Amino acid sequence: MTVRLEVCIDDVLGLDACAAGGADRIELCSALDLGGLTPSPGLIAAAAQSAVPARAMIRPRAGDFRFTEAEVDAMLADIAAVRAAGLAGVVLGATTADSELDKPVLARLVAAAGGLGRTLHRVVDLLPDPVASVDLAVELGFDCILTSGGALIAEAGAAVVAAMVERAAGRIDIMAGSGVRPENAAAIRRATRAGWLHSSCARAETNDKDIRRFGFGPAERRIADPDRIRTLKAAAMLGEPS
Repeated sequence: MTVRLEVCIDDVLGLDACAAGGADRIELCSALDLGGLTPSPGLIAAAAQSAVPARAMIRPRAGDFRFTEAEVDAMLADIAAVRAAGLAGVVLGATTADSELDKPVLARLVAAAGGLGRTLHRVVDLLPDPVASVDLAVELGFDCILTSGGALIAEAGAAVVAAMVERAAGRIDIMAGSGVRPENAAAIRRATRAGWLHSSCARAETNDKDIRRFGFGPAERRIADPDRIRTLKAAAMLGEPS
């Protein structure tokens, strides 16, 4: 199976980069520096016009993934907005205080997203046993899991990602993400046999000193780069299992 690439972006410029670079799918977020939050209505509307299918992150705030009833209500409203805009899917995750997947909350969110693509995000990397999460994700109705195998980067967690691929047995896509670059994409693909890779494919651009001084931005801005998308896709193909 040919490996496919999802690119995570948090601005309108990233939409053009994904289309120009040949990304297979977009993970649409705001605030990637916080791990990704729910994108704005304007960004959702712009993504709906893109030729590249997009799944929107549904995460109402930074921090942990234990959500209150009010936060779940907000997430349900965000899913409805994504559906109304015509995006391809959503990206979800929630845990209990015991660091297990919150089955009741996730069941409600997945039910609300019926008919849309549904990715279980890297909340699985906080679980005691990411491999065991595969069965529950299938049971809940997800069609994809984004994971680094419980490690900070996918390269370090490749053995666990490979075990998740084996556990999935074709029932659900396993997507390896975090720290995926053109330089290691082939090795990650070869070691994990994951059908999808996930990356920001970003280049760094230094922010103006006044932007930094007034607190309007960090030292660097990360911008999705179509050349890096093309290069990563080409590199990943070199890791195709024989």
